[in-house]
Amino acid sequence: MSTTIAPVDTPGPAAAPEPGRSGPWRLVRPGAAVLAGVMLFLSFPPRPLWWLAVPAFGLLGWSLRGRRLRAGFGLGYLAGLGFLLPLLIWTGAVVGRFPWIALSAVEAVFIAAAGLGIAAVSRLPAWPVWAAGVWILAEAARARVPFGGFPWGKIAFGQADGVFLPLAAVGGTPVLGFAVALCGFGLYEVIRQVRAWRASGDVPRGPLAAAALAVLAPVTGAVAAMPLVDDSAEDGAATVAAVQGNVPRLGLDFNDQRRAVLDNHAARTTELAEAVEKGTKPRPDFVLWPENSSDIDPYANPDAYDVIDKAVKKIGVPTVIGAVIAPETGKLRNTLIEWDPDKGPVATYDKRHVQPFGEYIPMRPFVRIFNSNVDRVSRDFGAGHEIGVFDLAGTKVGLATCYEAAFDWAVRDTVTHGAQLISVPSNNATFGRSEMTYQQLAMSRVRAVEHSRSVVVPVTSGVSAIIRPDGEVVRQSAMFTPDVLVEKVPLRSSLTPATRMGTLPEALLVAVALAGLGWSGLRAFRARRVRA
Repeated sequence: MSTTIAPVDTPGPAAAPEPGRSGPWRLVRPGAAVLAGVMLFLSFPPRPLWWLAVPAFGLLGWSLRGRRLRAGFGLGYLAGLGFLLPLLIWTGAVVGRFPWIALSAVEAVFIAAAGLGIAAVSRLPAWPVWAAGVWILAEAARARVPFGGFPWGKIAFGQADGVFLPLAAVGGTPVLGFAVALCGFGLYEVIRQVRAWRASGDVPRGPLAAAALAVLAPVTGAVAAMPLVDDSAEDGAATVAAVQGNVPRLGLDFNDQRRAVLDNHAARTTELAEAVEKGTKPRPDFVLWPENSSDIDPYANPDAYDVIDKAVKKIGVPTVIGAVIAPETGKLRNTLIEWDPDKGPVATYDKRHVQPFGEYIPMRPFVRIFNSNVDRVSRDFGAGHEIGVFDLAGTKVGLATCYEAAFDWAVRDTVTHGAQLISVPSNNATFGRSEMTYQQLAMSRVRAVEHSRSVVVPVTSGVSAIIRPDGEVVRQSAMFTPDVLVEKVPLRSSLTPATRMGTLPEALLVAVALAGLGWSGLRAFRARRVRA
């Protein structure tokens, strides 16, 4: 009596290449992976091409589906380079190509790992769901390691103008990014099932319906979430002024012009005060200066203290100053100071997430071998520990300085501690006229919707902006142009589901990814046992 073993559908070795698929044809999938990465880059600001992310994930799904794990890693790495090399080119604007290429190469490893995982789950039923979860798993890891993580380039940050944006209020950047990836992978699966239908003549009703659902569910969810995007004034309104003083020269040399930068911001504030006296501009309730608007420590330099104090007294309202504090011992501090027109400095916030290789240099002796520019950061900055919420003329303003805006926790903490409005003071002068400032502005727009808060972005050299809780930019400056933006914005205190749940949506999506990877591994193990 013979025993028959039923065949097992396994994620085993990929099918043999189709006849004739040799020579130049071997480059098709690698080329498609690179193109998918480039399309992801093109979906980011300043281009209004957010929709390109969907076909980009579709193309990536075609490249990875059914591939061996090693091939998935390689194809994912190519997609990562195609995405991150152009996205992060601004990191080498003044320090050379090596830091830019090194950063992109390291960060692309996370996308390579995502490619491996997507290849592993691509033979599972409803694989677009597992694949989108794997992408979010890779983003979650990239936002945490190494050196505290580097979440720049999260797919959510390219969707500030997109139809999926309301999902940021549902579950933050992880849910928003998951929806985009799911829609893209689902789009490819719909095309694949339709082709199979035409080839065989049999309608694959179940798989085709599942693929269509992967496309429709994110869009339907975004439409259903639109009521969460509310820019009404729950707690009244506040008139805010964002000062952009400008810098004498762009690039790292702006640090040599510290007094000129301080004088520029003081002069713009004084001009605002004169315009208020003449009635040509409304009186703000408070004024926000950008990060590094006073790189001269006002506590240690009486002349800098006097310049700031005179400008604040002239405008007559609380003003937030971005300063570098240089204690006699210990590390520097990137600090925001609440400056009262009568009392002077009354509160401070020290930046909690300082930028590696920008504000401090990890492994300095080793890094110096490759780039001597590390010694421009001659003294490392230290991180603060207190959450920044200032009470400015009765308005609670949450503070997330520049780099911190990329991290979900850094912005959410301020809202859960009572912030009715968010300020993201930044200094982009180092990166010249690159796309960096537009990428950062898009982050702030996503944060506005995520937490249903007005967001003010004062920048030393542009682009400064005032954003309503629905993500709309109502005031915006030009780059490297002195300006003062004044606008009345709504104040809100209610919490969105994303704010209430915090990291829970991300944890659930990571669990989805791990479940898919575990299932794929189990199927592979069972297949090996059957073959044995």
